[in-house]
Amino acid sequence: MATLKDFRNNVKPNWCPGCGDFSVQAAIQRAAANVGLEPEGLAVVSGIGCSGRISGYINAYGFHGIHGRSLPIAQGVKMANRDLTVIASGGDGDGFAIGMGHTVHAIRRNIDVTYIVMDNQIYGLTKGQASPRSAEGFKTKSTPLGTIESAISPLEVAMAAGATFVAQSFSSNLKQLTAVIEAGLNHKGFSLINVFSPCVTFNKVNTYDWFKENIVDLDEIPDYDYTNRVMAMTKIMETNSMLTGIIYQNKEKRSYEDSIPTFAKEGLAKQDLHISEADFNKMLTEFK
Repeated sequence: MATLKDFRNNVKPNWCPGCGDFSVQAAIQRAAANVGLEPEGLAVVSGIGCSGRISGYINAYGFHGIHGRSLPIAQGVKMANRDLTVIASGGDGDGFAIGMGHTVHAIRRNIDVTYIVMDNQIYGLTKGQASPRSAEGFKTKSTPLGTIESAISPLEVAMAAGATFVAQSFSSNLKQLTAVIEAGLNHKGFSLINVFSPCVTFNKVNTYDWFKENIVDLDEIPDYDYTNRVMAMTKIMETNSMLTGIIYQNKEKRSYEDSIPTFAKEGLAKQDLHISEADFNKMLTEFK
């Protein structure tokens, strides 16, 4: 059985010292080992941004895609080889700006992929511009007078789109973050995990201390029922989305691939797809 060390490689991350993404990487590696995965059974697909580098820092199949497109790639990987556990990852700009359309449709599709978003409320790789998660009035290089747009709420969007697993955690809470990712990996369907991952270089507002002062930890609310959709939505709005833990889970809805009547149980990667030249030419003729 694989251990944490088996998911490590010799590639040294080049994130800024103190970046929250270090903890996200560690949590993914711990969670993968804890749920019994082997490196060859895991695929990590990432987009563009500081967070996009994570696919190269984990000893597993890795694919570094283009901006906002980690989810289409991850879904293709899962459909081709359903035996793989697939993680898609990216930042708040990657997932909630250029990639927002893919995010919403992946959620409603409920394909069995775990999407981990490293949310730092700013564009870090391009040196500090406002992102869709930056609060109104947030001053950056691109908004020197303060952004006039409201920050998007990914949790509300996910719930409205019919998500079957919604969670949020804080990179400073490695124990909870690992447990949340484990639950997402074990969930049969699409899992959205938003992670508060502070950018220590360009975001001097949403710091580690700021999050610690503002976060509501659902693990400390004994009567919270994450299977209750109404309670989940209510708590999201009551806390202005500043809550951590498993927010909502629906185990009853079937995953996308299990809902396709003709979907082969054996993935394309394992099927013998050899066809004769005559059959190939016949298919070409049909498409002319």
